[in-house]
Amino acid sequence: MIICGIELKSNYAILSVLKNSLIDDIIDYVDLKIKKITLEDDENKENIELFFKQINEFFEVNNIDKVVIKKRAKKGNFAGGAVTFKIEGLIQLSSLCKVELVSSQTLSSFEKRNSINFPSNLKKYQEQSYICALSSFCK
Repeated sequence: MIICGIELKSNYAILSVLKNSLIDDIIDYVDLKIKKITLEDDENKENIELFFKQINEFFEVNNIDKVVIKKRAKKGNFAGGAVTFKIEGLIQLSSLCKVELVSSQTLSSFEKRNSINFPSNLKKYQEQSYICALSSFCK
């Protein structure tokens, strides 16, 4: 199985892809060239269509079976921006793979229960998307 963890920030989706080997059940980080996809102008229809096309191409080219998105708060101090909710909706519209949302509390709990060793080639900004994908494997 190949899982893509996603954290949404500002106007982009941060991506981390993990796959497990059916033979030895080891989970590996897949270091891809594309690590984030940006929605340039969320008020421009062509840009929205381009983002949707790019994210779906990413899922298709990388044979993604499942997407796990870190949920953002809808209100309060840490509420997500309007553009991130638009991006989330576009990703959820993908018919190429299953899409799940996971709460920050679930991810924090997962981190506390598990000793997570980040791959050396993982960028610092990808850590939350990596944890999203990893937590889905460890259910």
